Amino acid sequence: MSKSLFWICVAVPLYVYLGFPVFLWLAAALTRRAPRREPIEPSVSLLIAAYNEAAVIAEKIRNSLALDYPAERLEIVVASDGSADATADIVRSFAAASAGRVRLLDYPENRGKMAVLNDAIPELHGEIVAFTDATSMLADNSLRILVQSFSDPLVGAASGVYRLLKKDQAQLGPQEDIYWKYETFLKVQEARLGAFSGAHGSLFAIRRALYPFPSEKTINDDFTIPMRILECGHRVAYEPAAVAFEEAQEMEGFSRRVRIMAGNIEQLREIKRLLWPPRPFVLFCLLSHKTARLLVPVCLLIALATNVALAGQYPYNWLLLGQGLFYSLAILGGMVDLKPKILRLAYYFCMVNAPLFAWIYQALRHGRAIPSRIELDRLGNR
Repeated sequence: MSKSLFWICVAVPLYVYLGFPVFLWLAAALTRRAPRREPIEPSVSLLIAAYNEAAVIAEKIRNSLALDYPAERLEIVVASDGSADATADIVRSFAAASAGRVRLLDYPENRGKMAVLNDAIPELHGEIVAFTDATSMLADNSLRILVQSFSDPLVGAASGVYRLLKKDQAQLGPQEDIYWKYETFLKVQEARLGAFSGAHGSLFAIRRALYPFPSEKTINDDFTIPMRILECGHRVAYEPAAVAFEEAQEMEGFSRRVRIMAGNIEQLREIKRLLWPPRPFVLFCLLSHKTARLLVPVCLLIALATNVALAGQYPYNWLLLGQGLFYSLAILGGMVDLKPKILRLAYYFCMVNAPLFAWIYQALRHGRAIPSRIELDRLGNR
C-alpha cells in the first residue's frame, strides 16, 4: 500500500511538469491549428486599472502614448479604483494635455479590480479592449502585433507575454525568468491546439462586445475573462511577440503566490462550463495544466511521508536520500543566496507550491473556499 501510494504521488508531479509538456509539444507538432494573423488596425481602448499607482502611472502613460499605433485609433483609459494617493491627479494632468487621447475614470471607492473593469467597459469606445497593468511597460510594437490575431474572426481574445527586467536585482529574478519561459512554452503549444484558456494580466486583449462581466469577487481576471470567451466558442490566441516588461521585483512576494494559488482554485468553477457543450480537449488541458498542479504540494508531502516509512528498503533508502538533499537545498536556498543561481531552483519550486497550505489555513480560518484578496494579501505579508 505504501509503495503504491508513493509511486502515485511521484507520478503526479512528474506528469504535471514533464509528461504534459511533452504531450503538448508532440500534439502541436502533429496538429496545425494556429489562427491566422494579418496586419489590421481596429480601434483600441487600452485599459489600465490602477490603485495607488502614483509611483509608476506617469511612466505608464508616457509608455502608452509612445506605442506604434495610430493615435486616432487608440484611447488610453486609466480607471482609478479609489486611489488614496496622487494617481488620479497625475492622470488628469495627462488627460488635459493629450487632446483626448488619455481619459480618467475616477471611482471614489476602492472596490477591487474586477468591479472597476466591469464599470469601465461600457465607458470605452474601442472595438478591441487591451488590458494592461500599471507596472507593465509595453514594447513599441506590442499592441500592433497583438491585434493581428483579431484578423481571424474566430479569435475572441489574445494574450501577449511578459518578460522580466532587472532579474539580477531581485531575490528570485533568474528563477522567475526560467519559470515563465517554461510557462510560455506551454501556452504557445496550447494556443496552437486551440486549447489556450488564460492570459497574462500584463497585456491581453478581447473584442469589447464579448466582455463577460464576471463576478466582482473574481480573483484572476486574466483567466476568467478569456476563459468565458473561450467557453462561448471563440478562440484565445497567444502572441509571444507582443511583449510587456515587468521588473522582477514586481513579480516577487509570497502574497502574490497565495493569490495565484487561490485563483487556480477559483478556476475549478469553470470546469462545469466545459462539460456542456462539451469541450473535451480544452478540459483536458485545463485539468493537466492548472488543476493537477493543485495536487502537487499534497503529493510531495505524501511522497516524503511514505518514503520515510519505506526507508529501510531498496531503492527507497536512496530515494529518501535524494528527497532529503532536495529539501535541504530548498531550505538553504531560502536562507542564503546560493551560487550558481540554478541551485535556488529547489527553493523556488517549494515556494510556488507552499501557498496551497497557506490557502487551506486561510480558507479554514474564514470558513469559505475563496478568501478575499485583502485577506490573502494580509496572510502573504506575514
